[in-house]
Amino acid sequence: MATITTITLSLFLLFLPFTCLILSAAASHDVPGGVNWWCNRTPYPDTCKSSMNPDPRSNAPKRKHEFRKMSLQAAMERALRAESHTKWLGPKCRNKREKVAWADCLQLYQNTVLQLNTTLNPYSRYTDVDVQTWLSTALTNLETCKTGFIELGVSDFMLPLMSNNVSKLISNTLAINNNATTTQNQSYTGGYPSWVSAGDRKLLQSSSPASQANIVVAQDGSGNFRTIKEALSAASQQRTGSGRFVIYVKKGAYIENLEIGSSLQNIMLVGDGMRNTIITGNRSVGGGSTTFNSATVAVTGQGFIAMGITFRNTAGPENHQAVALRSGSDLSVFYRCGFEGYQDTLYVHSQRQLYKECYIYGTVDFIFGNAAVVLQNCMIFARRPMDNQNNVVTAQGRTDPNQNTGISIHNSRIMASSDLVPVLSSFKTFLGRPWKQYSRTVYLTSYIDTLVDPAGWMEWSGNFALDTLYYGEYKNYGPGSSTANRVNWGGYRVITKSSEASQFTVGKFISGDSWLPATGVPFKSGL
Repeated sequence: MATITTITLSLFLLFLPFTCLILSAAASHDVPGGVNWWCNRTPYPDTCKSSMNPDPRSNAPKRKHEFRKMSLQAAMERALRAESHTKWLGPKCRNKREKVAWADCLQLYQNTVLQLNTTLNPYSRYTDVDVQTWLSTALTNLETCKTGFIELGVSDFMLPLMSNNVSKLISNTLAINNNATTTQNQSYTGGYPSWVSAGDRKLLQSSSPASQANIVVAQDGSGNFRTIKEALSAASQQRTGSGRFVIYVKKGAYIENLEIGSSLQNIMLVGDGMRNTIITGNRSVGGGSTTFNSATVAVTGQGFIAMGITFRNTAGPENHQAVALRSGSDLSVFYRCGFEGYQDTLYVHSQRQLYKECYIYGTVDFIFGNAAVVLQNCMIFARRPMDNQNNVVTAQGRTDPNQNTGISIHNSRIMASSDLVPVLSSFKTFLGRPWKQYSRTVYLTSYIDTLVDPAGWMEWSGNFALDTLYYGEYKNYGPGSSTANRVNWGGYRVITKSSEASQFTVGKFISGDSWLPATGVPFKSGL
């Protein structure tokens, strides 16, 4: 972790001359072009003003992009300070649970610094949508940090000591940048962006992508390594450059908890099919982990691809939150993969993600998080929950109206698993509930079976978020798809216009046309 911090601090110092636009005292009055004038157009004007230190040697921002850089710089400075302070707090943890939540926060603050650094890099090629994605991730990280302390019941001591205004500064920058983001489908000039390779297409279109593996994992000793963890360690040491690195995982049940970090970009895990290659663990909140850290597999390295693998968490419903896979990998793809658990099976934490022809099993909030994610042609199965529980398919976690995040379920099937079918009348199943204030989820042209309650959607807590959420259904079909008796919340809508529904397709919602063709994964861009 210290190495990551050193690198990000060095990058920050390198980019400082290019990005530091400081306000002049003479121009700081509330006049057009003055910093007060700009700050008054943000969600948190007082925080904005207090973060801008006047310098009579410089000029006030004249254009929005200049103010955005200034706002980003202020957020970066505060985030670096908060990261350092969080590290200093470690020895003050009073018990194991505080230590567990603190460790998550340190990792999340480091990733926030990384996201902000990426947006400040003057040499990178990116669009306003990319910036909005990375800022959305930075804000999600800070919210996730708080959640860990709360769910472990230790929010009274450490969490107040960590409070700062980083979240408000990022929200301000999100609002500024959102005005520049005219579409989610911005394209890149000069071909594909630098983080994808046309060679990836050949891997997935090959009849045997495993034959092109850099490393083979096999429990019987016929590969380079017997564990996936060893293979990932070797990948971090052996690879040269940042091109696609393929790890073929032969059939077997691998009892491992894996972390594919930000430094491991463009990793591809290829299995022998979701029935044959299984990665399994049993961490849970009931067992003392945070939801964030309960994942059997967690990935944040950009450009991750998985194919033909099942990710499983066997903690069971009685241990509550227990994640099979957590992804914070930007431009990641999961193709013909399985995800098995109960509560909180699939944690689509942040960034842009596609799940294609996957199987997802769970009970409570089993597809959740704050990524910009599309699940296309997936099979989604509600399992039998504990007695007195309801099944909820999604719990989307957007906390800011300017985050470009949400869950889009397209051309998929929502059904009961074999253990739920015999007792279907004893349990209710809902399409989603609002985990956070601006929760956003849509179902597009999907099959909805009889298990879904006629109301469709469930409250989180009383009237919380019912008017600020965005829940939509468009041309779904099947016995549970009727919208005649759906909820009448202010934020719920039956989508009737294709122009509105198309905003949540692969092409527009996750800018898929600009990066997915190079992966070789088949996808449908529009409705």
